[in-house]
Amino acid sequence: MAGKDRDQFSTATRLRLLGEQTAARVYRSQNRRQARRSRLTGRAAFLALVVCSLVVALAYPMRQYVSQREAIADQERLSQKARQRTEELRDEKARLKDDAYIRRLAREHLHYVRPGETGYTVIDPGAAEDRRGEPGTTDRAWHSNLWDGVDTADRD
Repeated sequence: MAGKDRDQFSTATRLRLLGEQTAARVYRSQNRRQARRSRLTGRAAFLALVVCSLVVALAYPMRQYVSQREAIADQERLSQKARQRTEELRDEKARLKDDAYIRRLAREHLHYVRPGETGYTVIDPGAAEDRRGEPGTTDRAWHSNLWDGVDTADRD
């Protein structure tokens, strides 16, 4: 028995026991980590599946929402432009009711003069060259030019 006690306290025996205990702890921790990993992996996979399902389910409605908001913004811009144009036309209508404004327009655009005044027309040489530069107006008959003018006015 003395040999057994001596064997129990020897360095080799202590190192062997220490190694076995360490190996057992490492083995237990690896098993725990693997068990934890598998649970987290399953939960993570389920969470990823739920998130992907939500993204797929909400992608189309969100795209529609964004496109409809853009369309609404475009319509509001068009509405604002139409309101501005309406105001401009109302102002022009009010100005056209004024006789002095009508006389001024007639003098400017129709070259009207009052009795006793002398009217002058100044010809700009650059304007004549610009008219000659228009393609096709001088090569065609007058009725073709007239018809093109009617079509242009109809489009405006």
